[in-house]
Amino acid sequence: MWFVVVGVLLLVMKFGEVSPVAGWSWFWVLLPFGLAVLWWAWADKVGYTQKQEMKKLDERKDARRNKSLEALGIDTTKRKRK
Repeated sequence: MWFVVVGVLLLVMKFGEVSPVAGWSWFWVLLPFGLAVLWWAWADKVGYTQKQEMKKLDERKDARRNKSLEALGIDTTKRKRK
């Protein structure tokens, strides 16, 4: 995501003729977009994206479970899920 943000900023600066980006080659201005594509390809190939989503789902599930246990009056500080 950061590569895309940097790429958009560089693109805006290039079109706005903001120094020093105005004098840069288009290769350097568009490079962050290529790096974003490489990052996403790598993240999908090694399963990084799915691991992050599963981690978020587990955290949401744990929070929901703790909220339910607290509503029942059960102390959740002693219970730690591994």
